[in-house]
Amino acid sequence: MRRRHALLLGSAVLLAVAVVWPNRAHLAAFPDIIGAYSAKEYCSCRYVSGNPADYCQAYIEQYILIDRLRDEPASRKVTAFGLGRSHSAAWLGPREGCRLLAEGEAPPAS
Repeated sequence: MRRRHALLLGSAVLLAVAVVWPNRAHLAAFPDIIGAYSAKEYCSCRYVSGNPADYCQAYIEQYILIDRLRDEPASRKVTAFGLGRSHSAAWLGPREGCRLLAEGEAPPAS
């Protein structure tokens, strides 16, 4: 019986390694996706569609849980924090909508 459990556990570990190893780059990128998606969606909801902050907060949280969201209405910039990473998006204008900002990049002057 122990031998069967050991064989089953060993097979499960080998299967996990066989799946994870070829996809390691995609798995490493996943934490960045959470913050970037949340910042962009909130920015679009709030500043492109013109919805209230409470609605947009609930809208993005129905899909992905994030640690924190900082909305700066004066500069129309949003920063989302999730899985130890943060990403920002800013509203560029009525024709351009929202865009993700590079790390340390300031939002464009309105």
